[in-house]
Amino acid sequence: MTRSLSRADNLIHQFDTVLRTLVPHAATPSRVSPATSAVHDEPMSAEERRHAAGLMRINHTGEVCAQALYQGQGLTAKLPEVRGQMEQASQEEIDHLAWCDERLQELHDRPSLLNPLFYAASFGLGAAAGAVGDQVSLGFVAATEEQVGHHLEEHLVKLPASDHRSRAVLRQMAIDEAHHAQLALEAGGSRFPAPVKFGMKLMSKVMTASVYRV
Repeated sequence: MTRSLSRADNLIHQFDTVLRTLVPHAATPSRVSPATSAVHDEPMSAEERRHAAGLMRINHTGEVCAQALYQGQGLTAKLPEVRGQMEQASQEEIDHLAWCDERLQELHDRPSLLNPLFYAASFGLGAAAGAVGDQVSLGFVAATEEQVGHHLEEHLVKLPASDHRSRAVLRQMAIDEAHHAQLALEAGGSRFPAPVKFGMKLMSKVMTASVYRV
């Protein structure tokens, strides 16, 4: 028999998720990084390496935000099946987080110093969306994953041509994010209107501009 989790158990689990998200190298992926099967990188100049690291730092912070979003939504979601879906998607986002972290280490760089700030903001947005209702919460997931997909496509073009390992990671992430968006809509998520998506895009631009170097 499985034991139902107490409030204390849930708080411990939530705290563990925060630590695994914000502490560098703490996230443990359930899948091997796609970079391991990629063609070996060709030599990159110092400027190309810094540029690749900046892009991967943005993607890493995006996964920090995704973890916070799913955690906040799971905390306030009304239906058990919706909470379960949030937890499943969150586990796949942990993979992305760990893959980006591994790639940053390979590029001799670090995650963004602004991650705690973006985590807190995303957690608040997720909790608020979940409190409004599961339909809005799932719609927010779909709209967010759509934004992430656009960023990943842009980064695949912007990466140095010789950075095959980063490109392999982003390709798999793009597949997973599209799947998350589809599941959220199929589960009853509402499609957000264009003005709301535009506002989300502006917020995303603030994040990417600040995290690229900091």
